Amino acid sequence: MADPKGFLSTDREVAKTRPVGERVQDWNEVYVPGSLLPIISKQAGRCMDCGIPFCHNGCPLGNLIPEWNDYAYREDWREASERLHATNNFPEFTGRLCPAPCEAACVLGINQPAVTIKNVEVSIIDKAWETGDVTPQPPERLSGKTVAVIGSGPAGLAAAQQLTRAGHTVAVYERADRIGGLLRYGIPEFKMEKRHINRRIEQMRAEGTKFRTGVEVGRDIDAAKLRKRYDAVVIAAGATTARDLPVPGRELTGVYQAMEYLPLANKVQEGDYVTAPISAEGKHVVVIGGGDTGADCVGTAHRQGAASVTQLEIMPRPGDERSAAHPWPTFPMLYKVTSAHEEGGERVYSVSTSHFEGDEDGNVQWLHLIEVEFKDGKLEQQPGTERKIPAQLVTLAMGFTGTDQENGLVQQFGLELDARGNIARDGPATRAAASR
Repeated sequence: MADPKGFLSTDREVAKTRPVGERVQDWNEVYVPGSLLPIISKQAGRCMDCGIPFCHNGCPLGNLIPEWNDYAYREDWREASERLHATNNFPEFTGRLCPAPCEAACVLGINQPAVTIKNVEVSIIDKAWETGDVTPQPPERLSGKTVAVIGSGPAGLAAAQQLTRAGHTVAVYERADRIGGLLRYGIPEFKMEKRHINRRIEQMRAEGTKFRTGVEVGRDIDAAKLRKRYDAVVIAAGATTARDLPVPGRELTGVYQAMEYLPLANKVQEGDYVTAPISAEGKHVVVIGGGDTGADCVGTAHRQGAASVTQLEIMPRPGDERSAAHPWPTFPMLYKVTSAHEEGGERVYSVSTSHFEGDEDGNVQWLHLIEVEFKDGKLEQQPGTERKIPAQLVTLAMGFTGTDQENGLVQQFGLELDARGNIARDGPATRAAASR
């Protein structure tokens, strides 16, 4: 373990953010560069000898958290990086973007602030890049087998890297013009600068992974051709079909899906545009959806110079403490203030959009809403609570409903979908498709 008394002598301390007035003027990450490393060893020392590390259960990757906490406490950054990479191909991604269910499951978190696991993770990997400990790991010999990976998000990239290192010849197919999936075009620059993706891609290229951008499997190349060319195919296409809002006025100009809005801001940072074709500048912005994607829209609107930003959520405001419905070590639904929320705007809970109102030119101008309440498991509107708010740009950030079924990928591979619209693993049709 790390410091046996660290959790008693050291208070939780997290990464420092730059002043709001400064950071909304640029697209750099919100954190003060270099502010973590001086404090991170002591923070890692708060990790307890808890016997059963429930953080392992909380982490979807099964990260060896107590082990790399111990190395970080001892400032053995090389070994900490080795342990971190043992279960995680890209800790600089998760260390910046993961909601940290490991911290929710931390034993110390039962009655004290949890260990800053996420901050320790990102400090280890940033130090590893700084010291040159992250290097290409090409295979010693090739297997003679070829694999196609469809999708270049974190899952596709991780699968491709592992398969390449195992000696297979791997090509990653991405329908966008750059590699990275939602990491590239869904996550704003202020949450994760794209240089982190770029240097991983260069590492993977040096290991032997090939990349094919601007190729949509199902449209530009069909499944039969891909099967003939490769010994195996990995489908990591994600669930990119956005949930829509079928209310009157949805067709008005100015109402967009979040993933129509966010990528354009990222493309400005890539140099594709001088200004985003869809911009919040000078507009009253309404973001529908209270999750992380909604927060990304909020932060983006601030940086584009919105006149006002309002975020709507149909659910009630979460509490500040765990409820009986979310006991430790489960991931609790808590009131969350992201860096984007710190920058301004209003958050409105327990409301539902009834319709949009536009001007004579077909541009959205107002959003009409009504307060709602859950009673006996059903959502009920509250009469007399109707009102309208100014809305010249509306982004829909209400989550995703499943895999894209319009490009032919699902049909051509003969795949099954589960009840939520995602590709079903291990179903009869899926096994049959895999064996062909």
